[in-house]
Amino acid sequence: MSTPPVMIETKSLIKKVNTSEGSLQILQPISFSVTSGETVAIIGASGSGKSTLLGLLAGLDEVSGGEIFLDGKPLHDMDEEQRARLRGEKVGFIFQSFMLVQSLTALENIMLPAEIAGLDNPKARAENIIKQVGLEHRAHHFPNQLSGGEQQRVAIARAFITEPKLLFADEPTGNLDSANSQKVEDLLFKMNADLETTLVLVTHDDELASRCQRQLRMNAGELTEVTEPLKVVAGGQ
Repeated sequence: MSTPPVMIETKSLIKKVNTSEGSLQILQPISFSVTSGETVAIIGASGSGKSTLLGLLAGLDEVSGGEIFLDGKPLHDMDEEQRARLRGEKVGFIFQSFMLVQSLTALENIMLPAEIAGLDNPKARAENIIKQVGLEHRAHHFPNQLSGGEQQRVAIARAFITEPKLLFADEPTGNLDSANSQKVEDLLFKMNADLETTLVLVTHDDELASRCQRQLRMNAGELTEVTEPLKVVAGGQ
């Protein structure tokens, strides 16, 4: 059986920011790779650099040094316009705070990436995928008329509508109660498996992280592979 292609590769990736006290290095040199179809969790304490790394991998921020390749494309050499084009072609993103457009209905929020990408029949695509997340009866509701769990299901549908090769999720269940977290997790992993997407998620939730094939731990800007099974609280899956 052939080895899956590498979807993400970083080489000596670093990130620095300027502060009133001078330059601060948030990420130490990070080198790792993720193969196509893998599910990977990045765990670690708040402020350890998890979300910073995810933003760099998704092309939402510029690297300070080192290299990032997404599906073989040199993200580190691209300007913002080129990174945005690559994101539109290959990347979906799910945020903790949902990031829905408040003036658009659930269906219109889901349609938006397909319209931006110039895909055929964005409305039909959105109507199909909103059924997959079980919200067709809420299609014409605005975000402020939806519960947190419903908003995150809309956000998941929006992320998957373009059938991205890569999906990044930043604390996707961080704002949800345990019952809604479980529903959103199940939906996320089901859709990810159905579309054979490569998933990289950031979470402080060991139960969610343990559902991924690999776990990486961020500690003070350094990334290491987790080799021991995570301790999941009784009652988790």
